[in-house]
Amino acid sequence: MTDWQQFETEAPELATAVRRCFEAHLHHVLATLRRDGSPRVSGTEVQFHDGNLVMGSMPRALKALDLRRDPRAALHAHPGEMTEGDVKVSGRAVEIPEGEDLRAYAAEIQHEPGTFHMFRWELHEITHTSVAEDQLLIRTWRPGAGITDHHRS
Repeated sequence: MTDWQQFETEAPELATAVRRCFEAHLHHVLATLRRDGSPRVSGTEVQFHDGNLVMGSMPRALKALDLRRDPRAALHAHPGEMTEGDVKVSGRAVEIPEGEDLRAYAAEIQHEPGTFHMFRWELHEITHTSVAEDQLLIRTWRPGAGITDHHRS
């Protein structure tokens, strides 16, 4: 499993830029897979908790049921203005079962355990796109493979 902490260790500068994009806005876009394999797009919020990128969901929300069935997902940081860049994350959003991790997170967000689902991201790929000097810079990180940069004019 590759968590946020590993990403920060392997690519600290990129991790800072990506985190800034997520923290610049409250709402982001989550893509999950429906039972028939077609995509479902939902709004979501994310947090950074105990070295992980996490997100919550209301009990039995369709996105939570999708992730319970098939945790493969993609996350797009607020796709509005690109002041901090554009970020996409792909991986698996795995539900955190009842236990100490969930209780600590619940206390942090001031909710009672059992009144929400919590998912921790296992990171497979993170892409940060920005514009500098009239050139598009696409930086992609994969666990253990480092960062690949692509420039487009």
